Amino acid sequence: MKHATLRQLQVFAAVARERSFSKAARALHLTQPAVSMQVRQLEGSAGMALFERHARGIVLTEAGRALLARAQGVNELLREAQESLDALRGMRSGTLKLGAVSTAKYFVPSLLAEFAPAYPGVSIRFDVANREQIVRQLADNEIDLAIMGRPPRELHTVAEPFSRHALLVVAAPGHPLVGRKNLPLSKLADEPFLIRERGSGTRAVMERTFRDRGVRWHATMEITSNETIKQSVMAGLGISFLSIHTVGLELATGRLVALHVRGLPVMRDWYVIHLRDKRLTPVTAAFRDFLIERGTGIIERATGIKLAPRRSRATRRPR
Repeated sequence: MKHATLRQLQVFAAVARERSFSKAARALHLTQPAVSMQVRQLEGSAGMALFERHARGIVLTEAGRALLARAQGVNELLREAQESLDALRGMRSGTLKLGAVSTAKYFVPSLLAEFAPAYPGVSIRFDVANREQIVRQLADNEIDLAIMGRPPRELHTVAEPFSRHALLVVAAPGHPLVGRKNLPLSKLADEPFLIRERGSGTRAVMERTFRDRGVRWHATMEITSNETIKQSVMAGLGISFLSIHTVGLELATGRLVALHVRGLPVMRDWYVIHLRDKRLTPVTAAFRDFLIERGTGIIERATGIKLAPRRSRATRRPR
């Protein structure tokens, strides 16, 4: 591999990411023949094929998967080096790669809107997915920071709380349990629940809450979108367990109602998380510190919801 070039590694990583030579060419502003040539030359240096063609497109070979991890590491080191040099020159530039669980999408844009003006040269890549997908992106170094409600135990991370949120059970205004006080959780055992998919942090909290209290629950529909769940609850299809940051507007306007259940809401922290061994670029470190120092106030203004102060501690999660 001593004859491999940085450009070849960059092109190879782009093809692997896009799973297409033509899409990689467009992303890199190159011609498709130029991309194909770079990959062929890299395969020549490796002495093995890096891609296989299938009916549904191209896939990495075992050699390709082994090389991709190294290529991504090299590209990440170059980005970190460039941003460190820019910081020494007093430039506020670089790329912030941020991932957030879907429930956090209701306030993260407000955080970015406050942060971005101070860093006009920063490019932001923001991805929203369920918890399982965000953990995988963090492990694969596809994102610098993750925002989620529960640090991943399967990774070595630094997880720092920056705000709080409440999870509660919501129903349509006309639901028979609306207005009842101090309901036991067991009263909800036979209610039709609309729940998030497996891999969702919200679902994990719900399952743990009911399991810890020895209460079963009855799911009638599994939905991958908070928005669709809210619309379904308002339509009377069932009740749901959601974060207050997901339903703040609907609660304020009376389109949804929080059921008065004993022991609820469940209080949780929002964390900003990075891999323990991750060398944070100046921009990434600045955004992390920004969240810890100002996140709570910005979220409260954006959502109109004031909760108990966050805990001020960082946690390290071993494998």
